[in-house]
Amino acid sequence: MVNWIQGMPLGRKFKALVTHDGVFSMAGQMSSDEIYFPEHDFGGKFWENQKKWLRFDPSNHLDKWATPQLIIHSEKDYRLTMGEGLAAFNVLQERGVESQFLTFPDENHWVLKPENSLLWHTVVLDFINTKVGLPTYSSQNNLAKKLKEKSFCS
Repeated sequence: MVNWIQGMPLGRKFKALVTHDGVFSMAGQMSSDEIYFPEHDFGGKFWENQKKWLRFDPSNHLDKWATPQLIIHSEKDYRLTMGEGLAAFNVLQERGVESQFLTFPDENHWVLKPENSLLWHTVVLDFINTKVGLPTYSSQNNLAKKLKEKSFCS
């Protein structure tokens, strides 16, 4: 939903956006291991109800992406494959929108490992705090700072 909001006027009302394992393209959902959900929600297969599938497709509004955004995606997420996160990040970079990408090579759709969860929260809070004028969380927490320094965050 956040990637869709990014392309709408609503997206300009936020100082920052965060997407965790988000949809970039509805056609990209064909690579999901859970194709049941979009087929159920949109009343059939992509080629049968393309208009419904594309109604809320974030990739239809890329020309409006402008709000700083953190993209988080896990490599073992087969519900929303890594390509969805990389595509969103690449668009932000190509458009010159301030953006950051955090990946977890050892997680799936959920970030379950305690150290990864701490890193997830640290990166999210740091990203948001810098956009709203608050001190970063990692500057106030030594363990969080060390985790962030050794992360896969770019």
